[in-house]
Amino acid sequence: MIEGVTVTIGDGFITDIKPGHVEDDDLLDGILVPGFFDIQVNGGGGILFNDSPSLEGVRAIGDAHRRFGTTAFLPTLISDNMEKIAVAIDAVDQAIAQGVPGVMGIHLEGPFLNPLKKGIHDAGRFRQLSDTDIDMLSSLKQGKTLVTLAPEMVDDGLIQALVEAGVVVSAGHTAATYEQTMKAVDAGITGFTHLFNAMSGFETRAPGAVGAALESQNTWAGLIADGHHVHAAALRHAIHSKGVEKSILVTDAMPTVGSQSKEFLLGEQQIVAEGGRCTNAEGTLAGSDLDMMSAVRFAANEVGVSLEDAVTMASLTPACFMGLDSVIGSLSVGKQADFVLMDSELKTREVWVKGVKQPH
Repeated sequence: MIEGVTVTIGDGFITDIKPGHVEDDDLLDGILVPGFFDIQVNGGGGILFNDSPSLEGVRAIGDAHRRFGTTAFLPTLISDNMEKIAVAIDAVDQAIAQGVPGVMGIHLEGPFLNPLKKGIHDAGRFRQLSDTDIDMLSSLKQGKTLVTLAPEMVDDGLIQALVEAGVVVSAGHTAATYEQTMKAVDAGITGFTHLFNAMSGFETRAPGAVGAALESQNTWAGLIADGHHVHAAALRHAIHSKGVEKSILVTDAMPTVGSQSKEFLLGEQQIVAEGGRCTNAEGTLAGSDLDMMSAVRFAANEVGVSLEDAVTMASLTPACFMGLDSVIGSLSVGKQADFVLMDSELKTREVWVKGVKQPH
């Protein structure tokens, strides 16, 4: 953190950072940080991406999350059929082409997952990945594509083919052994989707996917810091093992974020958000009611990391994971002018995307 500097912007980018007087009194007692990049956003503003895989749906989700400091995001499609995946990819292409603020690509969470770790996903949608799927999964014309799959359910050669096609591949909803997971890391997996949740845990003689994630030095791990998905102590251990530069704060957000309504349908399941938890009738966690500003605040106040580290895990680290750190993720000359102004209580006061102050 530094004081007494002015950030100058032009044409949507940071052009200078130097000592100088701030003329706007409203900014003097705030903390200016890079905009947050959420790589796992299922919905927001009452919209579920699976139900509204359209330009309008993407725009509404982005609008809902922007007020909480998310200036970049990946609309996330929960396991669905290949036809829906194609429609979702086209919607994101349209959103990027039309300049919808913050859309950096798409996250396809499934359907190549393990039914044993299905979580809230509909296992009836699960299927095997085949070589004929590679072209479609890598068909996004602009932006980045992230695919979450269960490595034990997918041939290592297909993982490698996805990576060679430009797709970022993450392990999730997996019952893989430690050995299977490390083999998939060698094949090109670089991420772990919501670490600890819906994956084989760490045991003394079976370290599982969690053990592989904590040990592998060249992979990133997503963490849902809401106090419901992962205990604060487990978050501390993960961040200590992975380092701030490999630990990513994610929301796994559902339509309830930024919405007055705290209920929605996921397929045929009624999901209710109460006390910050999204669950179905059986009590199974169904994504989250979390926004990125709250995740940063939880990391700083409850997990005990520094504010600088909490912000880094919400901005620069996900940008590095997705290969976008030359464009977003930090306050640096030449990068996109995406900012969040926080107050002393770590709540959002103002948000800028490409140098333009956003409406609340």
